[in-house]
Amino acid sequence: MCGIVGYVGPRDATPIILNGLKRLEYRGYDSAGVAVVQNGGIELRRDAGKLSNLADLVSQQPISGAPGIGHTRWATHGAPSARNAHPHLGTTGRVVVVHNGIVENYLELKDELAAEGIPFNSDTDTETIVHLVERHQASGLDFTSAAHATFEQVQGASVILLISADEPDKIICARLGNAGGVVIGLGNGENFLASDIPAILEHTRRVIFLESRQMAIVTRDGIQIQTLEGSPVKPEIHSIAFDPVAAEKGEFRHFMQKEIHEQVRALTDTLAGRVDFSAGKIRLPELNLTPEIACRLQKIYITACGTAAYAGMVGKYLIEKIARLPVEVVIGSEFRYSDPIVDENTVVLAISQSGETADTLAAMEEGRKKGALVWSIVNAIGSQAMRIADGAISMQTGPEIGVASTKAFTAPLVDLYMLAILLADLRGTLDEQARRALVADLRLIPHLVGRTLAREPQVVKVARALKDIRDCLYLGRGINMPIAYEGALKLKEISYVHAEGYPAGEMKHGPIALIDEHMPVICIAIQDPWHEKMISQIQQARARNGRVITLATDGDELVEGMSEHVLWVPEAPWLLSPVVTVIPLQLLAYHIATLRGLDVDQPRNLAKSVTVE
Repeated sequence: MCGIVGYVGPRDATPIILNGLKRLEYRGYDSAGVAVVQNGGIELRRDAGKLSNLADLVSQQPISGAPGIGHTRWATHGAPSARNAHPHLGTTGRVVVVHNGIVENYLELKDELAAEGIPFNSDTDTETIVHLVERHQASGLDFTSAAHATFEQVQGASVILLISADEPDKIICARLGNAGGVVIGLGNGENFLASDIPAILEHTRRVIFLESRQMAIVTRDGIQIQTLEGSPVKPEIHSIAFDPVAAEKGEFRHFMQKEIHEQVRALTDTLAGRVDFSAGKIRLPELNLTPEIACRLQKIYITACGTAAYAGMVGKYLIEKIARLPVEVVIGSEFRYSDPIVDENTVVLAISQSGETADTLAAMEEGRKKGALVWSIVNAIGSQAMRIADGAISMQTGPEIGVASTKAFTAPLVDLYMLAILLADLRGTLDEQARRALVADLRLIPHLVGRTLAREPQVVKVARALKDIRDCLYLGRGINMPIAYEGALKLKEISYVHAEGYPAGEMKHGPIALIDEHMPVICIAIQDPWHEKMISQIQQARARNGRVITLATDGDELVEGMSEHVLWVPEAPWLLSPVVTVIPLQLLAYHIATLRGLDVDQPRNLAKSVTVE
């Protein structure tokens, strides 16, 4: 959840940026930095650790000027350190960049630049951006054209801010895909940029939200926005209410919708500091997992409730497939009453957004009493489930306000995938080539989720067709069977529609009797090892006049011909496909609920954290 702040205007940018970054501290970070144009050059201050370290450094070595950009960083490429902290200067010292996201093709770009003799002063993917800008400038392009050419070269979901000492009247910004938001604040003779509204609320209430594949040239006197294809954009100016809750929602109608769209950023951040793409390695230091512990483990119990339990079901597939370690998923409320067979060679792994779910905490305590090693995957830092665990993985998604969990479902899917790779590596069940391939696939996920979110208008059309339904079946197989359960749960939670998730192969053992011309059947039939089996289930539903809505991989004409509606998703590595396939089902439930006029963020009878049995 990298924080970004920018300022252009007559005032000193440094305190504005530091104050803005302070308001984004809730996102978490491991280093911070600020850069301003001062006396015709660029002055830079960076440090690892808390923002207070940067503030102390600026106090000892003052800088002042404008424009300026600042950044708080979660490490993805390169360890948390001052040298890897943003902003990053180019070799000329005249251009500087901050960046949120992942440059998917940075290895190719870095090799190309290094072959030209360009030195790299960090281990980050971000540094490639500033070197590309300088290379284009050296070929004769002006700053804006050089930035645009660079944006066209960079692959992956990213937000990028650039300033140049040679054109100190502007900040250039781009949003490539859906790597978090970019808000431009409109002032009087000054303008602001930030990755979220709280950073600039004290300065302005008039804002513009930059959309995917748009770039903005921001000066003190105006904003010029265009698509990356070069078409001018007339932006909509939003007036943010003084109500802090409304301000937090920003451009979105509900927190749930905002949190669905925050998943690109949340997934980028859950990778932060944990994935070394160059080495093909996973690091989960807070788990306290050693090779000795990994090798003596004989079984893992995953315990959780509701949405988190469905994430655990996906985790079972991942850990058993990759690490070859047996896993059992037990609902938190049932664990301690089932007298589980647990000993010192067992892990009890709890998953909880809040970290305060009573049943899950009770399951953790039961595991500890029986001698198990206790781990947790938790979103709320410092919560009880994190404190009492022997080791933990933080989801790093930021606060989740909507009662129906969304980003706190997809983040643990990625956490469990990383855990499976780490266990396999430490246990010796995965060779280096296979490990590197699995790690490399993680680089694709934020971009794939962003591409899926961009198809929201297609989901809205399906939601309009289904808004008056009374019942619905969700079918899936294999690793996407739990996604059928989760899709049905979302529809129940916020739309109050009776919905059931089933393993598709179980349909003919009873539930098929429910199918008629009034029953929508949502089938997850992407291109994965179970694709042919799902085709058979679709045909069975059609033979009974069921209304078939299929979630399918782009270009699957066979499935399209069998379906009343199709929810398309991009092709994804099948072990990570649940992260992508759940997105349209979250959106579908959300839009059906809003079309029915329901309170999405606070559905009836539900609470965000269930702290009693």
